[in-house]
Amino acid sequence: MNAFSDSLGLAARLITEADPALWRVVGLSLRVSATACAIGALAGLALGAWLAVARFRGHALVVGVLNTLLALPSVVVGLIVYLLLSRSGPLGALGILFTPKAMVIAQSILVVPLIAALARQLVSDALREGGDELQAMGAGRMLSALLLLVHERLAVLTVLLTAFGRAVAEVGAVMIVGGNIDGVTRVMTTAIALETSKGDLPLALALGLVLLGVVALINLAVGLTQRRPGTVVGGLA
Repeated sequence: MNAFSDSLGLAARLITEADPALWRVVGLSLRVSATACAIGALAGLALGAWLAVARFRGHALVVGVLNTLLALPSVVVGLIVYLLLSRSGPLGALGILFTPKAMVIAQSILVVPLIAALARQLVSDALREGGDELQAMGAGRMLSALLLLVHERLAVLTVLLTAFGRAVAEVGAVMIVGGNIDGVTRVMTTAIALETSKGDLPLALALGLVLLGVVALINLAVGLTQRRPGTVVGGLA
């Protein structure tokens, strides 16, 4: 037996025996990411639909900035949110730094550009295919965009699943604004980093296996939705 096989066996036992510490971390991680994606969906879908139909000077620049934000490092988001929520920051009076609320804010900021950019492309493609019919029926451009999002709900689900995958696998921002406090703000990614540094490899490996399982389920769900007609989200322009 070697260290890896020993750790793998212990990790499997932690998962199958429903270790409380393990599943407490998993539960918080899923709740934070799901909440962040719900908030990000409201802002991102509305922004993406608006950018798909809006026409104003500097529109191309705004779209370019949005697409650039897709590569925004999570640690930069964490730093910005930390500065805003710190005691000396403009939102310090809220007192939510190093709480799950701060982590939700950071992850929401991370996923909004992704959701908005993909939603904009989705609506733009849908408008080219059927937008004229809606507008001929009297629907305005923004209403047409929102109706097309409803019509392309499976594609929208793909976008949201993609955003959730990014959020749940993110580590930098939640580490900075959450503080990785045991039982309070410790999520799967931050716990893996901490337990590995402490030498508790079975727990770190168990959390890694659960995280991989969550990501695999998300990818499976995305694949299943993309098998349906009209659910493939095109590349960003």
